[in-house]
Amino acid sequence: MRKYNINALLVIGGFEAFLGIMELLAARGTYEELCVPMVMVPATVSNNVPGSDLSIGADTALNAITVTCDRIKQSASGTKHRVFIIETMGGYCGYLASVGGLASGADAAYIFEEPFDIKDLQSNVEHLTEKMKTSIQRGLILRNENSNENYTTDFIYQLYSEEGKGVFDCRKNVLGHMQQGGAPSPFDRNFGTKIAAKAMQWISRKLNESYRQDEGRVFANTEDSACLLGMRRRALLFQPVVQLRDETDFVHRIPKEQWWLKLRPLMKILAKYKTSYDVSDSGQLEHVVLNRPKESEAMAAI
Repeated sequence: MRKYNINALLVIGGFEAFLGIMELLAARGTYEELCVPMVMVPATVSNNVPGSDLSIGADTALNAITVTCDRIKQSASGTKHRVFIIETMGGYCGYLASVGGLASGADAAYIFEEPFDIKDLQSNVEHLTEKMKTSIQRGLILRNENSNENYTTDFIYQLYSEEGKGVFDCRKNVLGHMQQGGAPSPFDRNFGTKIAAKAMQWISRKLNESYRQDEGRVFANTEDSACLLGMRRRALLFQPVVQLRDETDFVHRIPKEQWWLKLRPLMKILAKYKTSYDVSDSGQLEHVVLNRPKESEAMAAI
């Protein structure tokens, strides 16, 4: 950065880019060349960057997973009673498995964020056994690659094969890098264009604010000069990476709170499980007291 006289950084990437910006920020005390405006644009299929509901590439990957799952399900249209077990990517983040399962009509999606045990696997097998007695004689199970170190895709495949013997047969698929998709989806193209344009406007503004006339160079060492540009609900927000540190699980490289976990009960309802779905936020009713004017004041006003 000293050699090429770099005055600002636009970092595009996933969790590794987030860690990189945090390391550069921590090193500002040692190297004043790092005291420049820095902004990160989240771009990863895993969608595991804290501070952003969505990242560039996740929509394209979801499309690829949904199309692949549809093709796999259609392959069983000639054969009766078949269950497919599909492994998706995403590291420890279960976004692709959960939302992909919701889109492709999966019967279950195993993820790291919601721990599951042998009872859950057993109830899913029993549910599929009952399902095979109806007109729909195909099953789809999604599993995130790091959902459980012991309940691997092979283990789940062998369990379903044994428990479903005589009722249904099993096939397993590891989607691999194919799910990263080819050409970006229209949403990702638009999202990438918007977020990059907003990042460049922010960099231009920060460069003007932090330019020191007397030294003839840019100097920015405040917390808000190293930001992550993320989508929070409908808004694109610049959030200092220092503030996002507390929201992050650095061991598993995921945010501590994830919005899409609320969608998971929907999958069970659509798969005909007996469950409830509550989207309301809990709150308390407060008694509102109206301050009525005194009679003397009311008479004076008249």
